Amino acid sequence: MRLTLVRRPAGALRHACNAGGEQQEVIGLPMHEDQVEVSDEVVRELIASQFPEWAGRPITRVASSGTINTIVRIGADLAARLPLQRSDPGRLRTVLEGEAEASALFAVSAPVAAPVTVAIGEPGQGYPMPWSVQTWVPGSPVTSAQLSVSVDFAMDLAALVGALRDVGTGGRSFEGANRGGELGAHDEWVQTCLRQSEQLLDVPRLRELWQELRALPRERRDVMTHGDLIPGNVLVDGGRLRGVLDSGGFGPADPALDVIVAWHLLETDARAVFREQLGCDELEWKRSKAWAFEQSIGLIWYYAQSNPAMFATGRRTLQRILDAPEP
Repeated sequence: MRLTLVRRPAGALRHACNAGGEQQEVIGLPMHEDQVEVSDEVVRELIASQFPEWAGRPITRVASSGTINTIVRIGADLAARLPLQRSDPGRLRTVLEGEAEASALFAVSAPVAAPVTVAIGEPGQGYPMPWSVQTWVPGSPVTSAQLSVSVDFAMDLAALVGALRDVGTGGRSFEGANRGGELGAHDEWVQTCLRQSEQLLDVPRLRELWQELRALPRERRDVMTHGDLIPGNVLVDGGRLRGVLDSGGFGPADPALDVIVAWHLLETDARAVFREQLGCDELEWKRSKAWAFEQSIGLIWYYAQSNPAMFATGRRTLQRILDAPEP
């Protein structure tokens, strides 16, 4: 079955798709109702007033498909990350401090480069929340078709996930409401996504599939996971994996969670290489499909008018899930 857009709701994003499903015409809209916009002038003022040692550096806004932060490069080796969604400053600072600690552990555990936090800024004139400064990691975010059939890239990804698993949880287990615990805990969200997608996707087929996926049992203990290995967080150069971004969620979770990178980035044969290299059993592989479904079903309707890259990722990954042969 092919995943198709059956109807376009009024006011939806206008775009043309090429053979790979990538959008060519984009109408930019805010991604979130509570989105906080920040200008280059405000960023310069925040840096100058709080970190004067970097005040003379050029700043460059980074084009990104990311949905959490505005990214502004500071000189050649640093980048400011300013959260996009309005949040309580005290609570957000606690989150940023936790992410800084997790990112530091990830950076010394991963087989490729990853950013680390070097400073946390305070709210300032023109921006109402804490923000962070991280080291800059070279490389380009992987695109939808790029390297999707590469055996070397598949093995790089498997080596990454395996290295993270080897870190050990220190006796900790999954906590929180994000992906990585029980699949059934996400049923309310998925049902909301299915309702929102009724004019976009073949919802009856997807609802039937989710009924099967959410019932999958959990057998394996938690391992350390990145938690969000989507295309925009995977950096490549010269056809190989070179870096990983957004590692602030590094922590214990379902081993199947990081396996979603294979559904996001690899076609059938390369995906099989990834699975064999990592040693995924049948249940873990199916649960990875479930986590990929849970993430992707929200990307289409939520970002249909605001983030073409996320929209395309959702469609492409769902199609891979539907096309995957059953054992």
